[in-house]
Amino acid sequence: MLDHIFLTVSDMARSVAFYEAVLPALRITVRHDYDGKDGPAGHPDLKGFGADGRIFFWLRTGEPSVSALHIGFLAHSQAEVNAAHAAALEAGATEIHAPAPQLHYDPRYYAAQVRDPDGYSLEFVYKSWQHAS
Repeated sequence: MLDHIFLTVSDMARSVAFYEAVLPALRITVRHDYDGKDGPAGHPDLKGFGADGRIFFWLRTGEPSVSALHIGFLAHSQAEVNAAHAAALEAGATEIHAPAPQLHYDPRYYAAQVRDPDGYSLEFVYKSWQHAS
């Protein structure tokens, strides 16, 4: 299991605004700023997002490498996939594929995929079998 990820973005203000608009649809509602001067020498300033007492998705400024990363965000329902997809498009994302079952993986794999303002591939994913009681 991952604890956190740093995503390098070209325009911090634009990226913070984008993710603030999109992530609440996935129950990721906590925001935190980290001043790099408080860490070891050379540590970047970070803008963090999280939920349930954890900050796990961090943005840092730099040169994006969009082909190096694909991020799949957990959704708790098909409705959350749909809401995140709509919020992302409204916030300036470009669509890769609309919300739908991803039959090539599993008929219960429901997802949508977009590119964020830097071009990173983001997927909003609901896998019903992973949410069974």
